[in-house]
Amino acid sequence: MRIFGIDFTSRPTARKPITCAACVLDGDRLIFEALETFAGFAEFERFLGRSGPWLAGLDFPFAQTRRFVRGAGWPDDWSGHVAHAEGLGRAGFRAALEAYKAPRPPGDRQHARAAEKRIGAASPQTLYGVPVALMFFEGAPRLRAAGVHLPGQRPGDRARICVEAYPGVLARALLALAGQPGPYKAEARRDQTEDRAARRQGILTALCGDGGRARMGLRVDADAALCDDPTGDRLDALLCAVQAAWAHRSGYTETGPRWADPLEGWIADPAACPED
Repeated sequence: MRIFGIDFTSRPTARKPITCAACVLDGDRLIFEALETFAGFAEFERFLGRSGPWLAGLDFPFAQTRRFVRGAGWPDDWSGHVAHAEGLGRAGFRAALEAYKAPRPPGDRQHARAAEKRIGAASPQTLYGVPVALMFFEGAPRLRAAGVHLPGQRPGDRARICVEAYPGVLARALLALAGQPGPYKAEARRDQTEDRAARRQGILTALCGDGGRARMGLRVDADAALCDDPTGDRLDALLCAVQAAWAHRSGYTETGPRWADPLEGWIADPAACPED
């Protein structure tokens, strides 16, 4: 089966593209084959329209929280709230998030989905630092328009399946197994240190060894050159593909986990998915 992992950005350019790891899943073996990059959203949209069968893990929030959606008065179904966000435009979406936060007390201005609470991920309302809210704004409407199948959230073409991935949680688990906790990537040149390069290598070594088998139930074959990218985008794309393959082997790519909220969705990683 064709498996893709997508490291997403809310403003793709030739210098900072959307990065795609193309792999093949054969039983419990995931084989990395090639990297692709999408320097603009038109290329990403063409990717989503490719004939299947394929499964992709994408590193951005597919949804906002039910609490925010209801509190803001948005439609409380997946397709409706995504369409509403798109209709606001980028500036209007940002303004709506800021207006929602403004009257609320500290500590209650942004909300996390159940999966994010389990793994310590940022709220999908986050606009600063890593602007995952803008990643939602740019990514989710394109999934909706493409008609892909989102297990547990939106029925679509079963030959083109997308699941939400979060490479950071898998990277942290593999770094712990390798005994190398700490940051492994950086955008700024001053932060692109030898220690971070060693951690990227530690992640890949653990993933392709006992760590991949013990945590994800997969034998992973991947190119060591994926570690050479100091931003970590290439390695993160591979981790997204691993999480997608895990979701497929766990039986989650038809209807999603039985406990998942159909608006909020779920994240494809064992740490984010309690036992059914």
